[in-house]
Amino acid sequence: MKISTIGRIARAVAAILAVSLATISARAQDVPGIEICTVEKTMERRTSCLQSNVDFLQKTILKLSTDHQQKLDAANRQVETLKASLASVQKIVDDLQSAQKKTAEDLKKKVDAPPAKEPAPKDGAK
Repeated sequence: MKISTIGRIARAVAAILAVSLATISARAQDVPGIEICTVEKTMERRTSCLQSNVDFLQKTILKLSTDHQQKLDAANRQVETLKASLASVQKIVDDLQSAQKKTAEDLKKKVDAPPAKEPAPKDGAK
């Protein structure tokens, strides 16, 4: 009993595997790509094969060109954003440096200035 059940399961799995492999190999023939055209005997089939290769290569080049252009555009946008950020940071640095210079000048004036004279005490206050 157990052997016949295992045998049935094994046959079912083998059948499913065979069907799935057949569909995979059938789909593999439809995958576009470069074909070896020298194996074709007739000139019409060879020409058709070469034209198929040319079409595939043109589509591939167009797709890659579009992808790379999009990447370049994104990189250019990022560069422009970074330039704007750099300009704002540079302005902040300039403002901080001018504030620091002003503070240093104010401190220098304070140190260089003679101390304020205290009013003389009145003789009658004693």
